[in-house]
Amino acid sequence: MASEPVNVNEYQELARQALPKMYYDYYTGGAEDQHTLKENVEAFRRITLRPRILVDVSRVDMSTTVLGYKISAPIMLAPTAMHQLAHPEGEVATARAAAACNTIMILSYMSTCTVEEVASSCNAVRFFQIYVYKRRDISAQMVRRAEKNGYKAIVLTADTPRLGRREADIKNKMVAPQLRNFEGLISTEVDSDEGSNLEAYAKGTFDASLCWEDIGWLKSITNLPILIKGVLTHEDARKAMEVGVAGIVVSNHGARQLDYTPATISVLEEVVHAVGGKIPVLFDGGIRRGTDVFKALALGAQAVLVGRPVVYGLAANGKQGVKRVIEMLKDEFELTMALSGCPRIRDITSSHVRTESDKLHSML
Repeated sequence: MASEPVNVNEYQELARQALPKMYYDYYTGGAEDQHTLKENVEAFRRITLRPRILVDVSRVDMSTTVLGYKISAPIMLAPTAMHQLAHPEGEVATARAAAACNTIMILSYMSTCTVEEVASSCNAVRFFQIYVYKRRDISAQMVRRAEKNGYKAIVLTADTPRLGRREADIKNKMVAPQLRNFEGLISTEVDSDEGSNLEAYAKGTFDASLCWEDIGWLKSITNLPILIKGVLTHEDARKAMEVGVAGIVVSNHGARQLDYTPATISVLEEVVHAVGGKIPVLFDGGIRRGTDVFKALALGAQAVLVGRPVVYGLAANGKQGVKRVIEMLKDEFELTMALSGCPRIRDITSSHVRTESDKLHSML
């Protein structure tokens, strides 16, 4: 029997063994040259830690709050699509793992399990991620269903007026399954003899006219707080605050949209400074180690979102695989806090890391 994984990265190989090539490529792939895909992970390696010694770390408290909801550690589950391609229990298994770890899952608009199924699967705080369709009535109905079923926030993905060019999906002629959330509303079946079925579906349904003024429309159809996901610049961070969102997710969509955007960890400080502590900033992209979580918090994130590793855990071992991935990251993060001399989340500051810009300034 193969040895049990000892870190999150080892789950990727287990997922590769478990999944058909089309689905594995779909989950792992990025846009075009996949430059940003590599950078999302590599950029973390260029940030070093500055630990403090002789601090009492006999007790380390990782707990924090997001939008007022307490979680066991600042590690949340990012919205990722179509979990039943990875495991028959799909998002229900993922939700149960998140609940067992006392953290927040953001359910994807492109979920293979329904909003209602996930809501009834376990008792936990959950957010709901949305895209806005050309048929706004469908998106509005999904928001209302999420609110009715106890989801606590809406996360608007704003970097997808069109789907990025994912060449593995084009080669594999990736087929999107019929999503049960949209039964009777819209079909995911499209007539496309060439390339990715998913890309053709997105082109036919996603609203490319969506703009800042439409945040007012979204706020008018729900009482839930709205977070905007896909912010990479201080300009957009300020606009997000102007339109009154409740939070920001720094994200480049797992490097699946526009290639050669910067790694998210390299722009986190820029966004955090623009926001100035007025609303929470969450971080998404490239988290593979507990040290990565620590670095993101040191640079101003309130919590991080974990995407691909969750799917790898799900593919490898269902609910238990997801739970183990989260637990591994939590254990590593707790150890990093202890070895850095930070017994509480609020003790983690920018003085605990050294970035490339810090190194550059020290040379001038």
